[in-house]
Amino acid sequence: MAYQAGGQRSVPRPVPERPEAEAYLRDYATLVEAVPFPSVIVDHRWDVVLANTAFASLFRGVGPHPTAMPDDNFLKFVLFHPDASTVLGDHESGWCLPMLARFAAAVERHGHDHGVQAIRREIAQDPIMEAAYRQGLPHWIRAVGERAAELDGAVRPLLHPDPRWGATDCRVVDETPGTLQELGYTRLTLVLREVRRDRPRVRGARSAAGHLRVVPAPED
Repeated sequence: MAYQAGGQRSVPRPVPERPEAEAYLRDYATLVEAVPFPSVIVDHRWDVVLANTAFASLFRGVGPHPTAMPDDNFLKFVLFHPDASTVLGDHESGWCLPMLARFAAAVERHGHDHGVQAIRREIAQDPIMEAAYRQGLPHWIRAVGERAAELDGAVRPLLHPDPRWGATDCRVVDETPGTLQELGYTRLTLVLREVRRDRPRVRGARSAAGHLRVVPAPED
């Protein structure tokens, strides 16, 4: 785990082949921990390398899941965890489809990677996500443009478990320095905005009918 429970400081995943990188990440963990907003470092598979206490606090209310916890693999959390929409507002268009678009790009760049292949198989085994990946995603990109798939700069709704924030917005900021880029890592920080008391609670990606809204429901 990138975050140790019990209020301890974030601990980065080891980089056995790069001892100097491990030292850098240990110092970088101190910097990330000092940030008051949720901040996470992921690799090209979206495995979480490092996350701060604010990130852990944002997702403290989600239930256990064997493969899709937010501090393990953030992509799989967004796609497969049943509690994702309780934290990530506007889950389908704000988080799920943009993340699927980023994953599709990762498949093109790292299609040989075993971790990427494993996630692709998980998507294929989920009829809803497979339909979204093959049908819904191309349709969505044609409708909204490829820019909508970018996370950096995007403003997304959040449902924070801390009542001081509650239903609010965050701006996703990519603040990846060169050293992290060389390691193949990306750092994303969710800059929380002032509480919006008038924001209604939004639905998650999966409707009562059991399909993504962007994917047409089967006709009776």
